Amino acid sequence: MVVAYPCENVPPLENGDALTRNEFERRYHAMPENLRAELIEGVVYLTTSTPFLSHAKQHAQIVYWLSNYRAFTPGIRAGSTCTVRLDRNNEPQPDAILFVDPAKGGQAEIDEEDFVAKAPEFVAEVATDDAGIDLQKKLPVYRRNEVREYVVWRVYDDAIDWFVLHGGAYEQIPADEAGIRKSENFPGLWLDSAALRRGDLPAVFQTVQLGLASPEHVQFVERLAR
Repeated sequence: MVVAYPCENVPPLENGDALTRNEFERRYHAMPENLRAELIEGVVYLTTSTPFLSHAKQHAQIVYWLSNYRAFTPGIRAGSTCTVRLDRNNEPQPDAILFVDPAKGGQAEIDEEDFVAKAPEFVAEVATDDAGIDLQKKLPVYRRNEVREYVVWRVYDDAIDWFVLHGGAYEQIPADEAGIRKSENFPGLWLDSAALRRGDLPAVFQTVQLGLASPEHVQFVERLAR
């Protein structure tokens, strides 16, 4: 059991605590800085360490992929392990997010405390021994809050799931004949899943460049500029 010991007179956070978001934040803000905590459906999940080979490496590769797309797509924002205030019972810290700038009509917001409020359009998670959390606990939360695309890298299964929201339900985005999967909500965001899984970053970059050169990405950038 993971227990975080807070400041005096503030109860500790413990795995499995059932809390409101306000109480979760009160306790979380009193915790040690190396703690990562999430509130999913009113239940606390704590992490105090992150393994390299089964999480940190994959996390960095996802950030690399998304950052290359973000660099050439003005009007969108990207973040890593940031707090997202979805609703009164859910405050996850996704491994990576993409969202359209609120000033450009995006559905997420940056609140007065500098946290992301409401659902970003795109969320990515690296799932290791907590695959059940990402696919069983978080997935329905993201779906209900209308995260439009959700990517889960299941490290031990050597697989990447890419869900897209259609009519209130998640469906998998299939790969094309070249093995490339393409975002529906961020035109030009293309992924060679096999290259990402094996850590072939030049191939990942090459696929991103192909997506950035596509007519749909050019039109997307023009639309955001207007």
